[in-house]
Amino acid sequence: MSINVRDQFGKQLAKLAKEDSRVLALDGDLGNSTRLDSIEKETVDSFLQMGIAEQNMVGVAAGLASVGFQPWVCSFATFLTKRALDQIVVSVAQTNFDVKLVGSYSGLLTSNTGKTHHSLDDIAIMTTIPNMTVIAPSDPGETVSAMKAMHKTAGPMYLRLTRDETIPSFLPNSDFEIGKGKTLAEGTDILLVTTGSTTFRVNEVIKQMEGVSIAHLHFPTLKPFDKELLIDAARKVPLVVTVEEHYIRGGLGSIVSEILSEELPKKVVRIGVPDRFLGCGTDEELLESNGLSVEEIRKSLTALCSKQF
Repeated sequence: MSINVRDQFGKQLAKLAKEDSRVLALDGDLGNSTRLDSIEKETVDSFLQMGIAEQNMVGVAAGLASVGFQPWVCSFATFLTKRALDQIVVSVAQTNFDVKLVGSYSGLLTSNTGKTHHSLDDIAIMTTIPNMTVIAPSDPGETVSAMKAMHKTAGPMYLRLTRDETIPSFLPNSDFEIGKGKTLAEGTDILLVTTGSTTFRVNEVIKQMEGVSIAHLHFPTLKPFDKELLIDAARKVPLVVTVEEHYIRGGLGSIVSEILSEELPKKVVRIGVPDRFLGCGTDEELLESNGLSVEEIRKSLTALCSKQF
């Protein structure tokens, strides 16, 4: 039985569709990759194949929401957030309709497809849209919990999912509350702030670090952001480091920097993808070349700590 994020997403959405006739799954002809085909197999009446037409798919979702359905629109994150951005803003966000947008294959890990498929700006795009909630769970268990919360909460939401199949259900508590972060470790030397897929890798890095007191916060909700948790933890350390599978501009690092610059001025170092387009590569190659593998993150943190302490 698979426990990876995308398989759990498909199974959970099929479960929601069986339990609630309002739930409909809209597929952009990627169901086999995103696992949206789970709904087609288990409850075909809840599955709508929209083809490779993301703008139309979002428009249809808005129409369905206007008559009481809860559409879940799923495609690769880069296609959904850029090709259909106008429809997301005008038809979904401005109307405040109950449409759930699911960006699968987010970040770097897109099965060797290259720069056309990498989604490294979707956090920046989606967090700037009024009325939009943005969620990036870390592991399979938290993905299921996040989806349950999304189903129960009306309004436009964007769910950012990773293709990474190496992430187990590692969080000690998979409970999820929209707008709340999680403290995974306490520390007084450095605060690590993560979201989505990088939380697992950073958690593995911390196990290898010796001689330094590390605090670790995981923010599965990027909008609304848990400012209080961040500020409270930042007060206890001289250095804050953000790590994300996203461009370092406009993502988690920018959110953290904006909050702390206004509320608690503090040195912030951002680890993420630099300002460039990337080529094809295996998951391991892409993570390593962008400083986001476990080993590369460990090297960066070791270097920072040697300068700081």
